[in-house]
Amino acid sequence: MSIRHAVPSTSYKRILLIKLRHHGDMLLTTPVINTLRQCYPDSEIDILLYKETEAILRYHPAISVIHAIDRSWKKQGLKHQMHQEIALVKSLRARHFDLVINLADQWRSAVIALLSGAPTRIGFDFQKRRSFFWRRAHTLLVSTENHGNLHTVEQNLSILAPLNIKIASRSASMYYSADDAGMRQKLLAERAISGDYIVIQPTSRWNYKCWDDAKMAALVDALQAQGLPIILTAAPDNNERAMIDHILSLCHNPAVFSLAGELTLTQLAAMIDGARLFIGVDSAPMHMAAALNTPCVALFGPTKLQHWRPWSENSTVIWAGDFAELPGPDAIDTGTQQRFLNAIPVEKVLEVALGYLSQPRDLPASSMEGEEKAVNMSHKI
Repeated sequence: MSIRHAVPSTSYKRILLIKLRHHGDMLLTTPVINTLRQCYPDSEIDILLYKETEAILRYHPAISVIHAIDRSWKKQGLKHQMHQEIALVKSLRARHFDLVINLADQWRSAVIALLSGAPTRIGFDFQKRRSFFWRRAHTLLVSTENHGNLHTVEQNLSILAPLNIKIASRSASMYYSADDAGMRQKLLAERAISGDYIVIQPTSRWNYKCWDDAKMAALVDALQAQGLPIILTAAPDNNERAMIDHILSLCHNPAVFSLAGELTLTQLAAMIDGARLFIGVDSAPMHMAAALNTPCVALFGPTKLQHWRPWSENSTVIWAGDFAELPGPDAIDTGTQQRFLNAIPVEKVLEVALGYLSQPRDLPASSMEGEEKAVNMSHKI
């Protein structure tokens, strides 16, 4: 760890956390947010993120203000983008942060950290960012040398080391509103679903992370014997919806329903939270299921499992590499149409799913009447 000056052992009036990544990445920052709330209960904690990921943290009770960068700014011309960027910096400076914690690796995040005016600015000592400006933008840099052996949650938490605070919990959290729970109940009632059900998310923005459609349909049919309705979910993307339609065309199970593209992220969280079981590929909904402590069967291909496995003890990873040789994660062309998960047999996924379904359910689906839901996941290290 490179420290240019010691962090005073004090509280902070206002803290800014910066993370500019995808939905799943944002969910995995919540252990940092939770730890800051536990250690600095009187501090205001803001976060800077990409606008499209805001829903992941919208209802987190520890967050005071969400500041967003809209990646569509640049599509509206340089003048518009510069106006928005300047307005963002002004709004951040107006908050008078005492502490900035920069989890991001983009140059933009370093510029914002520096311009925030915060006296203490902690970032990671990324090898690819070892330059005068990156050092100047931060007052403290934390080593990333052991990050290759750590889960993303553990990587994120390591940035708190200079603060000398106790990490009492490594929990991740997903929050949704009472309206989201009400929509869940409405959608289930419309499909005459009154008891337990299974949620399956077969899709990902990247095709190489998906399983074979025919195998997914075979799994849905095999689960029919359990007598539980199955809900298929997907993002509001034409390709993902087409995948769901194809899977449905191959199914013979009459108790399978599609909500593909019909749910907001927080409505999806509510739906997953009420499920008896979640089955899905490496995607944000998988991380949501883990954070909500819903029993989770996660299908993985050529991904860095150490970094991205579900952060939950109530989950099982089925890795395609156990059934066939896979290319290295860094060698993947993310635009490929090849589905490396196809090596996973239906029988293995069914076996793990039935194992979870045979266990007694600890808690009923949350009623959420009149209040926001806060569901935490704990992972023992």
